[in-house]
Amino acid sequence: IMSSIWMDQYYYVFGFLLVVYVILAVTCAEITIVMCYFQLCAEDYRWWWRCFFTAGSTALYVFLYSIVYFSRLESDMSVTYALYFGYMGVISIGVFLVTGTIGFFSCLYFNYQIYASIKVD
Repeated sequence: IMSSIWMDQYYYVFGFLLVVYVILAVTCAEITIVMCYFQLCAEDYRWWWRCFFTAGSTALYVFLYSIVYFSRLESDMSVTYALYFGYMGVISIGVFLVTGTIGFFSCLYFNYQIYASIKVD
């Protein structure tokens, strides 16, 4: 995917990309729900931002991988560094917002389900 973006190559396997995105979304949701459950078991009920940052931390991996990938590119001008890391920073922020939103709403649904089953007399 990175070579199709930065090395002017065409990417044809959009079905595989969709499957990978679904796996990413499910993984972010599951990890966030587990971390939220551990947090609620420790009686810490401030889960709102933590679940967003837990799932959004995927963007840190994307940005670190872009640094590793940049070492394989042939760069000789400072404009190349600015454009590459500028665009990858924007892409990483987008990944952070998307995965963080997936994690937040999955955790919100999880909390709604577990607290809806409590019977208070």
